[in-house]
Amino acid sequence: MRRLLKFLHTMGAAGLMGAMAALLAMLSTAPPPSALAAYTATSGAMSAVATWIALPSLALTLLSGLLAMALNRAYLNAGWAWAKLATGVLMFEGVLVSVEGPMRQEAEQSAGALAGRVDPATLAASLGPMRGTLWVLLAVATANVVLGIWRPRLLRIPK
Repeated sequence: MRRLLKFLHTMGAAGLMGAMAALLAMLSTAPPPSALAAYTATSGAMSAVATWIALPSLALTLLSGLLAMALNRAYLNAGWAWAKLATGVLMFEGVLVSVEGPMRQEAEQSAGALAGRVDPATLAASLGPMRGTLWVLLAVATANVVLGIWRPRLLRIPK
């Protein structure tokens, strides 16, 4: 069971970091909103990556990490494991609130603009801050990987 949880945790982390890197690449190469059809296709693709790759990968990482902590008593006394848990909760909130939600909203608005229901001038307002958020989340995810490999003695929880 321990190896299965470690495998699932690693696969989830790889999927999450890959999704964030893909979103950063797509943001960097996204056409301007003035090219409405191409912009709509790109924002729809970014929304799909956030919804179908980033969120499930994040859920897999968090759930497998929590199960590993519950099943392995040594993790309960390890400060690095608690640090990973704290940053994992921040990752969950960051991805859900600052990435997936705004990307889904941008895809819906761009589709509405393509259909003539939304003013195209309102598009791409959240993309700049989202780029910064993705870089921060990618740095936090990298720090989580480092904590999991290095396992520093941050704090020992007394028994």
